[in-house]
Amino acid sequence: MFDKLDDILIRYDEIMLELNNPSVAEDQGRFRKLMKEQAELAPIVEAYTKYKKAKQTIEDSVMMLEEESDEEMRELLKEELANAKKEEESLEQELKILLLPKDPNDDKNVVVEIRAGAGGDEAALFSAELCRMYMRFAERNHWKSEMISCNENGIGGMKEVIFMISGQGAYSKLKYESGVHRVQRVPETESGGRIHTSTSTVAIMPEAEEVDVQLDMNDCRFDVFRASGNGGQCVNTTDSAVRLTHIPTGIVISCQDEKSQLKNKDKALRVLRAKLYELECEKQHNAEAAERRSQIGTGDRSEKIRTYNFPQGRVTEHRIKLTLYKLDAVMDGDLYEIIDSLIAADQAAKLGKMQETA
Repeated sequence: MFDKLDDILIRYDEIMLELNNPSVAEDQGRFRKLMKEQAELAPIVEAYTKYKKAKQTIEDSVMMLEEESDEEMRELLKEELANAKKEEESLEQELKILLLPKDPNDDKNVVVEIRAGAGGDEAALFSAELCRMYMRFAERNHWKSEMISCNENGIGGMKEVIFMISGQGAYSKLKYESGVHRVQRVPETESGGRIHTSTSTVAIMPEAEEVDVQLDMNDCRFDVFRASGNGGQCVNTTDSAVRLTHIPTGIVISCQDEKSQLKNKDKALRVLRAKLYELECEKQHNAEAAERRSQIGTGDRSEKIRTYNFPQGRVTEHRIKLTLYKLDAVMDGDLYEIIDSLIAADQAAKLGKMQETA
């Protein structure tokens, strides 16, 4: 591990030298690439520098303890030694995590697709609440949300909704949300006060760049139609809505959120690329089944991952057996404790696997 860290330090110094070269700044492509690599290595270099400093403090304290006879001074040195050992241990664990293979999609924007499952209108209402939850989480992180398409049921519910969240590290945080979300509560339409169980399916897809997916436009069919919805200029007056059909896969995407047909077409293509990229990633995941099983679930739509129990104000994350009694805060987008716990569990699983194969 430490040979690798020393190589990273050398590479980091090389990058800093290159960035200080005026000729590099003239090549924007090269400059951006170096800046990205520098940003990725900086946390590792910072932690390793602190680790080496703690290591040096330990060596110095041990040496001084051997020579020091003053009891008061020895106590101070012992305290300094104990603190340095704790820091060394903590930083070594942090470095192991920082050196874990990085998901290449972590920095990407995401396409979120929520579908009502079992439970009829109640499932659609829950889907609408999940949509709001993720949009509030995006707001808390200063990310941007864009609606792509929404199929409403007339009473405030959403049978299906697709939207995009754009922001640094959006996929790294939200990728654990894919799966079946279950809600337990008394529906407003239920006169007997019985608790019903309904489900919604969430899919989190990294936004794919054109270089990630080779899309043949001859495989795409575009149909235009009049947007439907409440108020607003152009609604029901122009053929601005777009329906995109990808013929080889049968994927159909409708987009009518924008007044411009071109903008709706662009959004539909972004969703299609994300869906095709997800299909390709799923093929790779299936080929790496053992690796997939060793990690926290980040994509299986059939996996029941979480239960939201309204009568008890409880949220249960089944994959890591975490229960929180802060349902209102979670539904308002406070997902930090859940997501941080999932990330920690995933890292622990990967570290365990690395130690087994070491």
